[in-house]
Amino acid sequence: MTASHGAGHGHGHGSAAADGGAGDGEAPIAFWERRYSGAEPIWSGRVNATLAAAVGDLAPGSSLDLGCGEGGDVRWLASRGWRAVGIELSPTAVSRAEAATVEAGLGGDRARFVVADLGEWAGDPAGIDGGEDRGFDLVTASFFQSPVELPRQRILRAAAGRVAPGGRLVLVSHAAAPSWAPGHGGDFPSPESELAMLDPAPDGWETVTAEVRTRAITGPDGAPATLDDTVVVLRRR
Repeated sequence: MTASHGAGHGHGHGSAAADGGAGDGEAPIAFWERRYSGAEPIWSGRVNATLAAAVGDLAPGSSLDLGCGEGGDVRWLASRGWRAVGIELSPTAVSRAEAATVEAGLGGDRARFVVADLGEWAGDPAGIDGGEDRGFDLVTASFFQSPVELPRQRILRAAAGRVAPGGRLVLVSHAAAPSWAPGHGGDFPSPESELAMLDPAPDGWETVTAEVRTRAITGPDGAPATLDDTVVVLRRR
């Protein structure tokens, strides 16, 4: 899946209007392949700054990025020593992710990509992502907001189930419309709604972070702008 509102790389999504216009009842694979059908990459290839801030101090281990788009976060994690896996629905996006990974000099032992529907993955996570039975030390989902069908709660609860003991689940979501489009529609999760959706057992999880963070960016017109991100970080006990 993939990011919206000029986030700089991809996952999750905002409204259909922001993401190229989803047709009524359009299949997710058709929508995302259409989004990636142009000759040029959609995203910058840089890491999501909010994710980098949330995990930059962690010791590397194994990681899984859901809806990895063209792989910017996966490559950043791999470059920092993580054994990084990304899952993305669009074969075109994964082809670009793999090509950029080779260009960056990162081998398949550092960064690996899987083409898969995350709704199907949620029914058989280990069988599809190819990770260890114990799970991953870090599972991430950034801007996981889609204009086409996406069983978000089921997928993110499955994501929590793929976190190894002592590992972390990191969710980054658009918390509000961008400053240059205050009337922009969409579903904007709050820290409270994300925690309610996950419903983590207190004896099994520690809430490390649950807050809204504002970051400065450059808007579409080149003027200074801001984005608000909901950031939730849980650590499995």
